[in-house]
Amino acid sequence: MPVAQVESLDNEGRGVAHSDGKVIFIEGALPGEKVEYSSYRKKPSYEQATLSKVLKASSLRVTPHCRYFGVCGGCSMQHLEVSAQVAVKQRVLEDALQHIAKLRPEIVYPPIQGPAWEYRYRARVSARVVPRKGGILVGFHEKKSSFIADMTSCEILPRKISDALPLLRELIGGLSAPDRMPQIEIAVGGERIVLAFRNLLPLTAQDEERLLAFGDEHGFSMWLQSGGPDTVKPIRADEDEFLYYTLPEFGLRLRFRPTDFTQVNVHINRLLMRRAMQLLDPQPGERIADLFCGLGNFSLPIASRGASVIGVEGSVAMTQRAGENAALNGLQERCEFRAANLFEATEESLAALGPLDKMLIDPPRDGAAAVCQALNERSPRRIVYVSCNPATLARDAATLVNEKGYRLLGAGVANMFPHTSHVESIALFERD
Repeated sequence: MPVAQVESLDNEGRGVAHSDGKVIFIEGALPGEKVEYSSYRKKPSYEQATLSKVLKASSLRVTPHCRYFGVCGGCSMQHLEVSAQVAVKQRVLEDALQHIAKLRPEIVYPPIQGPAWEYRYRARVSARVVPRKGGILVGFHEKKSSFIADMTSCEILPRKISDALPLLRELIGGLSAPDRMPQIEIAVGGERIVLAFRNLLPLTAQDEERLLAFGDEHGFSMWLQSGGPDTVKPIRADEDEFLYYTLPEFGLRLRFRPTDFTQVNVHINRLLMRRAMQLLDPQPGERIADLFCGLGNFSLPIASRGASVIGVEGSVAMTQRAGENAALNGLQERCEFRAANLFEATEESLAALGPLDKMLIDPPRDGAAAVCQALNERSPRRIVYVSCNPATLARDAATLVNEKGYRLLGAGVANMFPHTSHVESIALFERD
C-alpha cells in the first residue's frame, strides 16, 4: 500500500500529496498526516485516491458527527474541526484570487460563522424503492453515485426533519404508487416546515388522506408537485401558499414558495446581510442596483436604509415575488424590479438602468462575467460582490481590477455550508 505525506487540502476537501512527480488527491486525508492510500484513478500527472489508513493523525482530525459520513455524498469535511474548515475555505478563496487573478485583497475580512449542525433549512431528498435494502430509501445520494444512501438521520437537517426520515420511508411505502414519488423538497419558513412530494402520477384520495394525516401527526405542511416548480401546491386548498423568513436586523419579512431559491442557512444569511450592508453602506438619496436580485434578499435591506434600489433578475416570477415582498414591507416606493438576462449584459443594457451610485452582485456559480465586462467609466464607484464560487469571483475580480480600474479592498468567506467544501464569499471593489 503506497504511503504519502499530506501537504494541504484542495477546493474539494481532499488531501493533497506528491509522489514520483505526481499530485495525489486523497479523499479523507488531512494536512500534516502520514497516510496509506488506494488510487482509483491514475493519470500521467495526478492520481485520485481514497484514504486506507492514517499512520500519523492531524491534531485537527475529529470523529465525524454523522454515522453516514463517507457514504452519504452530502458532507465531505466532517472529519476536520469546524474552525479549521473555515480556515481552509479562506485559503481556497485567497488562492483563487492569487492564482487566477494575481490579486490579494487589501483586507481579509473575519469569516462569517454560525451553527455547524441542524442548519440546513432547504433540502431535496430522493426516494427510491430498493427491495434488497428493505423497501423504500429516503435520503441524499451516496458519494459519487446515483444510489440513495441508506440513512435514517441527518445531522445538518433540523432535528425534526432528521427524525422524520425513517417515518417517511413507511409513509411512501404505504402509498398506491411508491415508485412514482422520486423526491421530496424540504423548506422551512418561520415555524412551518413544508414537505413537497414530487408525484409523477396523480394520487388517490386515500393517498392524500394518508399524507395529510402524517402531516397533522408530525407537524408538517404537506404539498404536491406534479410537474415543474410552478406546479407545487398544498394538498389542503385553503392553506397559505407562501412561507416566510425574516431579517430581524432590518425589520423585514420575506415570503417565498417551497421551490423558490432562498439561502439554505438562515443564520448565515442574516450575518451575510449585515456584512453586505456594512460594505455597501446604502444612504438615503442613493440609487443602487441589485443584480441577480432573486426575491429581494439584498434589495429590501438596501431600501430599508433609505436608498432607492433597482433589482434585476432573469426570472420573471422571481422579480414579481421581489415586488410583492417590497410591497409587503412597505418599500415599494423605493424599489423597482426588472427581468433581464444578465449573462448577456452589455454597456447599453446596464446604461438603461439609469445612473447608479453603487451596485451589489450576487450571481450563481457561473459568476457575472458579462456584467463586469459591460461596466465603463460611468459605472458605480462601489461594488459588493457576493459569490458562491471562488474561481468565477477571481475571474471577475481580474476584469474589475485590471480592465475597469477598481481596487479589491477586501474579501472574506461565509461558512454557508459547514462540513462541505462549498465556499461562499463576499468582496468589496471600489474606484475613485
